[in-house]
Amino acid sequence: MKKLLCGIFFALLLSVTGLAKDLDTIKVDELAKTSSSWDGSRLPAYPKAPPEITILRIKIPPGAQLPLHEHPVINAGVLLSGELTITAEDGKTLRLKAGEAIVEVSNKWHYGKNEGRQPAEIIVFYAGTPGSAITVKK
Repeated sequence: MKKLLCGIFFALLLSVTGLAKDLDTIKVDELAKTSSSWDGSRLPAYPKAPPEITILRIKIPPGAQLPLHEHPVINAGVLLSGELTITAEDGKTLRLKAGEAIVEVSNKWHYGKNEGRQPAEIIVFYAGTPGSAITVKK
């Protein structure tokens, strides 16, 4: 019932604001929906503390390699441009191209490297808690 009421409210809002005419041209692509990170491991449970979302735009020059690090929080991103290779400490590797999404590993050491010829730019969303680290370097 709640979903139906929300849908009706949304439709009314769109028609009142004049946005309903644009619904036929709006396109939605689901880039990721998963309970696992890119290496197949299950994502950790959310903490019981209040949430804090951090969004970073990261630009990595050609040939640059990030330091070995881990994320104690769930995070996911979309590579906007360039190429990026992610390598976990156990040797598993993921190669991303522009437009592809990544659900990153949590609590596992890994690094990213731009092996391409142009800068790699990625936007990453971190689901943490106030005062908690989103990245820890080894």
